[in-house]
Amino acid sequence: MHPHLEAIFDQPDLIPPGDWPHDEATIISATATRTGKQWTAVAKLPDGRPVKAQGATWVEVKKNVAQLVFDCLRVEPGTLGVHLAPADSEAAAALNAVVSARIARANAEQAERDAVRHAAHLLISQGWTTRDAGSALRLSHQRISQITSSATE
Repeated sequence: MHPHLEAIFDQPDLIPPGDWPHDEATIISATATRTGKQWTAVAKLPDGRPVKAQGATWVEVKKNVAQLVFDCLRVEPGTLGVHLAPADSEAAAALNAVVSARIARANAEQAERDAVRHAAHLLISQGWTTRDAGSALRLSHQRISQITSSATE
């Protein structure tokens, strides 16, 4: 009926924070500065020691500083993460704004999926046909059937 409205159901539901696979991971912060054609990242280990890595690209310096931190701390995979941010506060704020906007969009999409599921279940439980519920929600009757046949609301 309205493919652009149904597309939201092609995305997976968000995993609640308590169910994340690596909720217990420690995050090490690192900052990166570009000098000429080279990035230099500095991370501070939990014991206060700084570690420094370089790379020609953002991806390379992020990989290098993470590997250096992992090697220095000798940790199990999945127990540690490295967050790399620009040392420049304006650039860091711009990147943080993008992350915040993406998180807000994902949360809004999840809220829409939850609201549609609730409404579809309610309407069908009140005797509405899947066609009428679909029309009211601007979704296809097939999508309403799919939503209401699932065990979760």
